[in-house]
Amino acid sequence: MQKILSLYARNYDTDRLVRDEVVPGAEWVLTGEGQATRKWDGTSCLVQSGRLYRRYDAKKGRTPPADFEPAQEPDPLTGHHPGWVPVGEGPDDAHHCEAWAAADRALPDGTYELIGPKVQGNPEGTISHQLIRHGEAVLDDAPRDFAALRAYLEARPEMEGLVWHHPDGRMVKLKRKDFFSSRRR
Repeated sequence: MQKILSLYARNYDTDRLVRDEVVPGAEWVLTGEGQATRKWDGTSCLVQSGRLYRRYDAKKGRTPPADFEPAQEPDPLTGHHPGWVPVGEGPDDAHHCEAWAAADRALPDGTYELIGPKVQGNPEGTISHQLIRHGEAVLDDAPRDFAALRAYLEARPEMEGLVWHHPDGRMVKLKRKDFFSSRRR
């Protein structure tokens, strides 16, 4: 899964929050294109040809494992190189395996979010590990302007944010914490 473009520019020199300035390439969201969906707070996974993969970032200077599948070229500025590695039986994969078994391994190809009690501190509040397909939790009521989006996310502390999916495959994200200095809960 490639890095997803943010909707608004960030104040990197001050509070690191977003300002009412659209990032170039994300304008289509404000013109009403694409579908808003819920952004889940976990870790991304890939199902491909009946196999589960977990996200792996081959950061600058880090040699990826032999079975690493890049999702994009390395970022020339940060050195981040996101990609996928197959889920195995090791301790790093235990939660992935639990969710995969619960899904009965019958998931269609695509990207998913692993959420659960041992993932990111369980901000989603789930009692078991599970895989949620990206883009399935459609939010038809999501607004598309800065002030309304801020109010929308402020009123929904249970949500990490939004991801807009364009029919041509482009995506744009906006996280709740982009507006507020503290975490969701």
